Amino acid sequence: MPFPIHRPRRLRSSEPIRRLVRETQLTPSNFVLPLFVCPGPGVRREIGSMPGQYQMSIDQIIAECAEVRRLGIGGVILFGIPSRKDEEASENYDPNGIVQRAIRAIKAEAPDLVVITDVCNCEYTSHGHCGKIVNGDVDNDTTLEWLAQAALTHAQAGADIVAPSDMMDGRVAAIRRRLDENGFSKVPILSYAAKYASVFYGPFREAAESAPQFGDRRSYQMDPANVLEAMREIELDIEEGADMIMIKPAMPYLDVIRAARERFDTPIAAYQVSGEFSMIHAAARNGWLDLERAMMESLTSIRRAGASIILTYFAKPAARLLGA
Repeated sequence: MPFPIHRPRRLRSSEPIRRLVRETQLTPSNFVLPLFVCPGPGVRREIGSMPGQYQMSIDQIIAECAEVRRLGIGGVILFGIPSRKDEEASENYDPNGIVQRAIRAIKAEAPDLVVITDVCNCEYTSHGHCGKIVNGDVDNDTTLEWLAQAALTHAQAGADIVAPSDMMDGRVAAIRRRLDENGFSKVPILSYAAKYASVFYGPFREAAESAPQFGDRRSYQMDPANVLEAMREIELDIEEGADMIMIKPAMPYLDVIRAARERFDTPIAAYQVSGEFSMIHAAARNGWLDLERAMMESLTSIRRAGASIILTYFAKPAARLLGA
């Protein structure tokens, strides 16, 4: 019998009851904090379009990682800002590159902190694209060698997980093979399997100094209209050896996260990207949204859709709220 026997509001009547029956739980261990590492000592340069986010030198990154550990956050992902860029992205796979040095420094101070590395070329190329340019386009197969070598140098430096974000065909297999051949068969691959050509990356490109100098990335990143293609990309990456897969961005693609969760049993990560973060901050600054509530609702929606790992610039404030 429906109402008045059934009254769903009974289970919403107080916060303790709501907490008891809550279906989706967030914990700090679900979060991964993106960090931008740059040359020099004592550098902590705020990113104008991303409130509270910084380009940081290695000494500052170490201090940031100490706070990440105290808050119980699941890990960090490193993006490098090199001292020089060239057409060959050479600092990306230099054993003494900025990310490689940061990994070693973090692991010396916090060996139990999970360190993930973004494996891409766009921050390191003078043209801002994710691979070698041949006849005006990114050459897929040449780029695989750069990516495989970068992943190897990250693993050699102590990275716990490598995360290729370039969207080249065959990159997971190339990286898996290079790691295995060099004694790193235990290093997992978190593949950016469904990375869309999204407008929401805008603030990140300021943060990582990685905007393309010509054209765009739509010949390798995915069309926002496609979900079946995302399932094919994910399936291919798993077949090639991906241990975890990522969907990027997150909130505009909750349907893709849900579709992947229903189809695959591989751990799923979602990246709440810079544009998602910055537009919530912008709305809050204008008094249109409550910042904390918008932050937590957005993270809960990503978790509810099926992501077990959330890469988010909100990791620290969200962890503080959850630990309160």
